[in-house]
Amino acid sequence: MSEKKKSDPREGSLRIIRRGLSLSPAIVEGWRRTVLLALLGTAGSSLVPIVVQRSVDSGLGDTQGGVDSGRIVLVVVLAAVLLGVSGVASWAAKVRIFTGTERGLTQLRVRAFRHVHDLSMLTQNTQRRGSLVSRVTSDIDQISLFLQSTGMILVLSAGQMLVATVVMAFLSWQLTLVVIGVFIPLALSLKIFAERMSIAYDRVRQTVADLLTTIAEPVVGASVVRSYAIERRTQQRIDDAIQTNYRSNVKAQTIVSVTFASAILVGGVANAAALGVGVWLGVVGDLSMGTVIAFIFLITLFVGPAQMATQVITEAQNAVASWRRVIELLETPADVVDPGPGVAALPTGDLGARFSAVRFAYPEGPTVLADLDVTIEPRQRVAVVGETGSGKTTFAKLLTRLMDPVEGTVSLGRDDQWADIAQVSFADLRRHVVMVPQEGFLFDSSLAENLRYGRRSATDAELVAAIGDLGLVDWFEALPRGLETRVGQRGESLSAGERQLVALVRSALADPAFLVLDEATSAVDPQTELRATRALEVLLDGRTSVTIAHRLSTAENADRVLVFDAGRLVEDGSHADLVDAGGVYQRLHASWVAQASLGGGVTPAGTLAP
Repeated sequence: MSEKKKSDPREGSLRIIRRGLSLSPAIVEGWRRTVLLALLGTAGSSLVPIVVQRSVDSGLGDTQGGVDSGRIVLVVVLAAVLLGVSGVASWAAKVRIFTGTERGLTQLRVRAFRHVHDLSMLTQNTQRRGSLVSRVTSDIDQISLFLQSTGMILVLSAGQMLVATVVMAFLSWQLTLVVIGVFIPLALSLKIFAERMSIAYDRVRQTVADLLTTIAEPVVGASVVRSYAIERRTQQRIDDAIQTNYRSNVKAQTIVSVTFASAILVGGVANAAALGVGVWLGVVGDLSMGTVIAFIFLITLFVGPAQMATQVITEAQNAVASWRRVIELLETPADVVDPGPGVAALPTGDLGARFSAVRFAYPEGPTVLADLDVTIEPRQRVAVVGETGSGKTTFAKLLTRLMDPVEGTVSLGRDDQWADIAQVSFADLRRHVVMVPQEGFLFDSSLAENLRYGRRSATDAELVAAIGDLGLVDWFEALPRGLETRVGQRGESLSAGERQLVALVRSALADPAFLVLDEATSAVDPQTELRATRALEVLLDGRTSVTIAHRLSTAENADRVLVFDAGRLVEDGSHADLVDAGGVYQRLHASWVAQASLGGGVTPAGTLAP
């Protein structure tokens, strides 16, 4: 089993951003042209101070009390043209940044969503669903906000500061040194503020994920909340999660406020220092009046972006926290890897299964399945029984490659044609092997759309034919809108038994050679059970099947029974032979019979629970 690789929370923000951008190459495509347009766009902001300086010094000072109107008009017209060019360049830069980030974040979102589905069921089960969803949704939305709004501010502000500094240095290197000297302490302190904000916003993003999970669980389990009258306790959990998120945001915003106030203070000091030194230089004759006035405008252009740096850092740290979480998701190893086509292929027709020296253990946990060597023949009906924790569910998940063994191989085939399923593409494996879970999951759509998950190309006529082949016409005709019946979220508009019927029809449409069932009729009403039993007889006819059995009749009707106990296959034979053998199966069978005789049904409590 691969170990999960985690992104180091102490990793520098710039390194995280570089790694994030490498995952979305479309964001940085043509970045040189974008930066050039941004610089040209910000250059316009420096034209007004230059116009003021030329107008004051040339237009007023060179004419002995008169005004050189022609020169002023020429300067103003030229500045207007350049401002127009600058505006177009700024618009083009914004469009390029917006379209590039949209393409890049689309790549990232698709990649993250796909990776979630590439993770093994074991890995997914160790993650909170709200956390996984938030990484694909709100975390990437936060990155988008940074790149498309704050990122644009960053690019334009950096360009504006660069252009303003160059013009300032051209007009007066002395005043330029004064301004830079005042801002050096702020620049040095920003690193400290950034580190603290990074920690604070990491916590904010985590509380958002926790909040999503805390809210989603009682919404999905609303019936349980009401049945046990735990509304107040549930509300308290949600209130606590909201308060935790609130406190995390307040702490982060407090750091932001200190940073912003520092920038305002430094900006005021810079203006006062530049004005004082500028007036002194003007008095001694080293600086013209127009230059001093223009310099005040330029300092404003320099100070503005410096003050915006607090917002940039805030959004950047929030985005870095989100990027770190997305990177951590993408670097979580996909334990069950699709080898892709061309490595190994399953033969067409009937299939059997073979477990060779298989052992499975959860990470850092004890072995739950050991020393498993068993072969299932094509078209054989096999029932798998055992107490809770015996390893029977693990057996089914290994057979369908929802998990991979730690040691040994699981193969499918027949005669001399066998393929290790770890070398078979997911597409090929899913065409040949289908698992019908105990609770059929349905999507919030029509009945037809849910059935087509078995075969996407199936027509309405083929869907109705499949329903008829399984003997479910009477149930289908009772539906309010036939194939267009909405099943609701998670299929809640249908009963549990009806959801199982949909799962069976879906499996029939897939037409697999090998079926794995988690006792698909173990939790339905008698009438639906009768329908499902008849449908199963049709579905299993001519196919290899492995059924995790929770009831007596399933084991009795199987060609073969595999008995698991404490992670080992302890018995293997027909129902009759195993009852006569007097071992583990005989004890389970006696428990079944006793439970049935007491009128409590055929599934003994705690004995053969899944």
